[in-house]
Amino acid sequence: MPIGMLVISTSQIFSQFMELTDLMKGSLMGLGIGLLLTSMVFGNFKKI
Repeated sequence: MPIGMLVISTSQIFSQFMELTDLMKGSLMGLGIGLLLTSMVFGNFKKI
């Protein structure tokens, strides 16, 4: 779960400081969301 949040947050940070194409922004967001959903489905996260 942390890796998905890390991908999403780094893509947001990079988009603030660098010019990213819409394709790159969408790809990174999709990758981050996919990793989050995968970790939630397979239960590789700790409940608080």
